[in-house]
Amino acid sequence: MGDSGRSTGRGVTSQSGAGGARGHEFPSAAAVTSSPRVPAGGPGRSGGGGGGRRRKMESLAVGGGLVLLRDSLEWEGRSLLKALIREAAHKGEQVQVLGCEVSEEEFRDGLDPETNSRLVYHDVFGDPWAWTGPGRPLEALALLRPSGSASLTMAVDSLSWLLLRTPCPALCQALRTLTFGDPSTGSRRPRVLGLLHQELHADGPLGSLAHLAVAEVTLGGTGPQATAQIRHRRPGGRVTEQTYLLSVLPDLSLRTQDLPSQGPPAAPHPPPSTVDPMADLTFNLHLSEEEKEARAALTLPYQFSSEKQRSLLHPSPARIFYELDSDDDLDQDDPDDDLDV
Repeated sequence: MGDSGRSTGRGVTSQSGAGGARGHEFPSAAAVTSSPRVPAGGPGRSGGGGGGRRRKMESLAVGGGLVLLRDSLEWEGRSLLKALIREAAHKGEQVQVLGCEVSEEEFRDGLDPETNSRLVYHDVFGDPWAWTGPGRPLEALALLRPSGSASLTMAVDSLSWLLLRTPCPALCQALRTLTFGDPSTGSRRPRVLGLLHQELHADGPLGSLAHLAVAEVTLGGTGPQATAQIRHRRPGGRVTEQTYLLSVLPDLSLRTQDLPSQGPPAAPHPPPSTVDPMADLTFNLHLSEEEKEARAALTLPYQFSSEKQRSLLHPSPARIFYELDSDDDLDQDDPDDDLDV
């Protein structure tokens, strides 16, 4: 990923009616092509129903905190980031965006006039070497400043751009300071939406950012349909995790649906019929009476007859006669005399 932005993943290019915008890519191909175009509505409008599930996305870090939007090469997350910004603007919140990967024109492309009028864009993409702007990446993050007591949503596009140029501990410390706000000014704790390209980083930095976040949305899916796995940490420490089918419609409104059920359980298989294992044997397992008599009359080779047993148990007297040979040496004093030593 360079300063010119990161190539988007799987999506659908569709024309948006907001301000003559060019095409945008959306995570879900099947849902967009099969759904009618929904005009941008007010705060209570939803793209395609599912109000309870839509509120699940809107309720991410309502009380402030860091929300990680984790995408991949296959499923891009900038469309989801812009959809959440649109919802925040339609609810009357202040919106600030730190743009690092794409130009301001490209980011605003597709957003309706109401959202663009509420959006304050801090452009880092146009000056990546900090010739005229902030000298360090963390100084660019400091451009996001809470102001007033109104609800504030901040968006960082993207945290990967900062993480590749800043040590992870320094970035986590700056994000923690940003998400808690400044109590002395009376400003409310902001909600920070951070786009994170998880395939660009090791497990260590990803785990540190996940520990700092109050909510994580991981994009994935199989086939043409995108899924959003939402992991939410409650104030009491309880962690909830749910997965939905996610679609971003051409007007950047969200549509979420429950995962399809697996269907009724399959009927149990009938017990296999009992088969007699000795039904089709090619040999007999039992002997007939004639075979038993023949086996009893057979004399085995290792069995002795009565005559042989008597001859072995009562042998006849016998003697051994030995005739000396001319080479025999019976001299017990020098048994090696024949060796000529």
